[in-house]
Amino acid sequence: MQLVLASTSPFRRELLSRLGVPFQVSAPAVDETPLPGERPDDTAQRLSLLKARAVAEKYPDALIIGSDQVALLEGRQLGKPGSHEKAVEQLRAMRGKALEFHTALTLLNARTGHSQTANVPVRLVMREYTDAQIEAYLRKDQPYNCCGSARSESLGIALIARYETEDPNALVGLPLIKLTEMLANEGLDVLTWPPAPST
Repeated sequence: MQLVLASTSPFRRELLSRLGVPFQVSAPAVDETPLPGERPDDTAQRLSLLKARAVAEKYPDALIIGSDQVALLEGRQLGKPGSHEKAVEQLRAMRGKALEFHTALTLLNARTGHSQTANVPVRLVMREYTDAQIEAYLRKDQPYNCCGSARSESLGIALIARYETEDPNALVGLPLIKLTEMLANEGLDVLTWPPAPST
């Protein structure tokens, strides 16, 4: 079956390419506003499923991958900064503190309607970095489209003291360990892909 990533994130696209299975990318048009009183992990899981369903309308015979990430600092949700000033504000607020990232993943079989959804949490502790280090980091990495204002897959790792998770890819935005399990449940084994031609 065709594999489709319901995301335009370059980070998710790069992660998925590591599995060596060809895929297409499609932008999901969904409202990402949390519902009143909704828990962050529930928000992430609901949105990952919504994104997959939105793209399934265009690809009715495909396996659709949806993913969403919510970051929390002291119970407050962090979004993408979008600007240098907001990134400085976020990184100052995060300094020396623990954050929670909830990365939700959905694999939807558009042909059968069967879906699998999971949340892979990450607990992150930031270093006691200085304002000068914040400015130097932002000039080099410019992570203004990253939730939490730091790219862990590049220089942002220097801002992190430690993290705990079952899958380090979840911090970047796509839990590959859980995804390979979900794909196997749908008959796609990434280790033996492509399948041997029938004789």
